[in-house]
Amino acid sequence: MAFSTAFTQAPSAAGARQAARASSKVQAFAPINAGSRKVASAKQSPAFAGQNVSAAGIASLRKAGASRAVVQTVCAIRDGATLDRPLRVAVIGGGPSGACAAETLAKGGCETFLIERKMDNCKPCGGAIPLCMVEEFDLPMEIIDRKVTKMKMISPSNREVDVGKTLSEREWIGMCRREVFDDFLRKRAKQNGAKVVNGLMMKLETSENGQGPIKVYYNDYAEGSKVGVPKTMEVDVVIGADGANSRVAKDIDAGEYDYAIAFQERIRIPDDKMKYYENLAEMYVGDDVSPDFYGWVFPKYDHVAVGTGTVVNKTAIKQYQQATRDRAKVKTEGGKIIRVEAHPIPEHPRPRRVKGRVALVGDAAGYVTKCSGEGIYFAAKSGRMAAEAIVEGSQNGKKMVGESDLRVYLDKWDRKYWATYKVLDILQKVFYRSNPAREAFVELCEDSYVQKMTFDSYLYKTVVPGNPLDDFKLLVRTVSSLVRANALRSAATNSVDVTFGSKANEDRVATA
Repeated sequence: MAFSTAFTQAPSAAGARQAARASSKVQAFAPINAGSRKVASAKQSPAFAGQNVSAAGIASLRKAGASRAVVQTVCAIRDGATLDRPLRVAVIGGGPSGACAAETLAKGGCETFLIERKMDNCKPCGGAIPLCMVEEFDLPMEIIDRKVTKMKMISPSNREVDVGKTLSEREWIGMCRREVFDDFLRKRAKQNGAKVVNGLMMKLETSENGQGPIKVYYNDYAEGSKVGVPKTMEVDVVIGADGANSRVAKDIDAGEYDYAIAFQERIRIPDDKMKYYENLAEMYVGDDVSPDFYGWVFPKYDHVAVGTGTVVNKTAIKQYQQATRDRAKVKTEGGKIIRVEAHPIPEHPRPRRVKGRVALVGDAAGYVTKCSGEGIYFAAKSGRMAAEAIVEGSQNGKKMVGESDLRVYLDKWDRKYWATYKVLDILQKVFYRSNPAREAFVELCEDSYVQKMTFDSYLYKTVVPGNPLDDFKLLVRTVSSLVRANALRSAATNSVDVTFGSKANEDRVATA
């Protein structure tokens, strides 16, 4: 929002003294202490479109016996209006979505603030990134811990299927640690002009007509302080990139969504066992490790990440984690847990992702795919797309944007990725509903055509057209596998129940 300042005559000398005090060093439209009584001088702030009056000028008026009171009025700016200063954007959250949004905005001519509380954030995340992301987001190799070229899909009965035989020598899945990955993206945003604020956003305050400034209330933790200092800043646009528990989403009444709990332990294992996971990742399926997701063992720099997640039975997440450790016990024996992490993961996009001059991206918008649980690429991509829409709509920060400009991002996103989310949602409902269905899923993963289509779609984030004949054969195999799965499900009433973390479960794993 732009401000204009009107100067009106006041009949008293007290007004002159008040005007002199008004020539404060605090700039309008910049972070200020909450509750401060100071106002900015028109000369100091580029946001003012009115007259420029310096402190010396006010003092001369006092000497002349004249008295002037400075009255600041906030003027709303309509969408598309030309600004006399750069468009001002606050990005709340410094993960992949927020950092990529901030970088794009700053490079595009917008004055950008990136507010993040946890600068050393270690989100419980598998940390897998597709090959296309490395080039698309210009990622250096030093932030990638491992290049995974082999995967094992492990069924409820511990049948192992090797996945990755269709990959070429130049194709791989990157594995990263989120604290390293996110830190790199934030630093790059700062290098491109974004102002990084170590702060925690508390709430937003918008005008009734949606055309006034957006006031951001936050606690500032500058210089490593453990106690935040309440501050505010006023901006034109806000991008909410503050995760599944987004406060921005709550403030714009974005609607609720179901979410999963992800639980992960980082385990440092002996060198000989780490050698086994050098370029290998494992995915475990079964109602022992999760009733609606999967367990994983992903290699990192000097340890493995072992985790799982669930939507339908969140209170049992530690039991599912124990079962995942049991399933991988032989290969991680002798390991030491060096970190434990847990975090909510969204299950579907929010009902509302744009309102006025506020947009949601990443986990805050609900951009995590079902079945695979992938979120890093889609977080970074959504942040960049939202920022690109703002830069384009504002003509590189020169004009005011509105909801219609932000919806350009939303429309592009839905056209590009709606089918991906829908297909993975269906796959999860079909194959994660029972152990027999999971057995059928792992069986299908052994097919070379399935592997090629899956990896091509994942690595390059494009819908790969299949061969009609092979597609038909795959359909027949899928149907037959599901029929067999249903038959097995009917006969499963006599099967042995899994007891989480029990001796029986450990014995089953050891002899499988």
